[in-house]
Amino acid sequence: MKHLFTFFLAAVLSIAAFAQQENSFVHKSSDGYEWPTDPAVLEKLDRWQDLKFGVLMHWGIYSVPGIVESWQICNEDWIRRPAGSTYEGYKQWYWDLCKEFNPTQFNPEQWAQVFKRAGMKYMIFTTKHHDGFCLYDSKFTNYSIAKAGPFANDPRADAARYVFQAFRDQGFWTGAYFSKPDWHCEWFWNPYYATPNRRINYKREQHPDWWQNYVDFTKNQLLEITSGRFGKLDILWLDGGWIAGDQVGLNEVLPEARRVSPGLICVDRTIQGPNENYQTPEQSVPNRQIDHPWESCITLSHSWGWAPRQHYKSARKVIGILSEITAKGGCMVLGVGPTPTGIIEDKAIVILDEIGEWLGRCGEAIYGTRITKLYNDGKTWFSASKDGQTLYAVYALPDGEELPAAIEWNGNLPKGGKVTILNNGKKVNATVKDGKVTVKLPAKGLKQEPIALKFSL
Repeated sequence: MKHLFTFFLAAVLSIAAFAQQENSFVHKSSDGYEWPTDPAVLEKLDRWQDLKFGVLMHWGIYSVPGIVESWQICNEDWIRRPAGSTYEGYKQWYWDLCKEFNPTQFNPEQWAQVFKRAGMKYMIFTTKHHDGFCLYDSKFTNYSIAKAGPFANDPRADAARYVFQAFRDQGFWTGAYFSKPDWHCEWFWNPYYATPNRRINYKREQHPDWWQNYVDFTKNQLLEITSGRFGKLDILWLDGGWIAGDQVGLNEVLPEARRVSPGLICVDRTIQGPNENYQTPEQSVPNRQIDHPWESCITLSHSWGWAPRQHYKSARKVIGILSEITAKGGCMVLGVGPTPTGIIEDKAIVILDEIGEWLGRCGEAIYGTRITKLYNDGKTWFSASKDGQTLYAVYALPDGEELPAAIEWNGNLPKGGKVTILNNGKKVNATVKDGKVTVKLPAKGLKQEPIALKFSL
């Protein structure tokens, strides 16, 4: 048996070594997630899972009228444009919004301070959306904030550089959003043809030179973003899943990018494989626990970018979603769009401050936690410390409801019948009977807000 074990161990080590050298030994999950083999990426993913809460900022020419980002120039049957407009006329109007985009109050320092107070730990900023308008000074297009429109003469026209630095100064992890499709680029939507949908409007086999031009263009822009001119990045977040990153040079870009930013997390969204280091369900939360890295991207309002008369989610609602995501093993990135003038509006700040105030008292139940086998009972969501010695329960108080006299759940029995209410730091007794736990809440001293409890099993 000793010899057999020695042989088995040697075989495992040989396979691991081969995987490091050849990148051919991969661990795939049932839903297509493929674990990275780079130890630096694995280590960074583990630390990213500790952060739990981030912000995703959509900002661009669509912010001027406060409309949906990019999509209204896509000619698909679900798109709604103003009555009486023509497609080509509307598209030209949209492109020309660059002439009106003038963020004279551009204040990324304010953004970073607001989101830090909200308890967010990482950020993702749109360097370019599908409409092709760059929020940085690109050498490969004139369609950017630094060259098209009145802000081009501002000393901070290379906007993304100042955004990343402002957040880095506040201790954030930094992430760059980048759209692989670029509808403004002639090598993607070529003016020779109509633009019937979101994809390239020609056949690659008929115009291989056009497609190669697009590949080179995209690869060059990705290298611009990841070359270090914006400092070290933690996340490269690629959108536009109808094109795979490896089709536009991502496999050549990543080794260079990771020399500048070791362990860089790549998120080639919805493209299963080695370049989707974490998965990203949009505007939804999975219906089960997931044991590999993932992130729900959810808006604070009804839209990704800024819009007039926005309908914001309440702080309660956001905390409840964050608690559910945490219990299921994910992170949450909250979409908040700066205004066209370049600030975060007051209505959003009020809600974000309320979220941050709660996390300041109860964040132990969120940050740095991992999943536990029993993770939900009714409105109560459970998570565990990384060493598994401490459990947390968050009662997600819905909008329009008041706190109950007692919180109850089955299983996850507190040791000695003691729990701590993180909201106020008070220890209270828990009654355990037939596997059911009952925690009576104090009649006074608690706000009408989600309740976070801490206990040992």
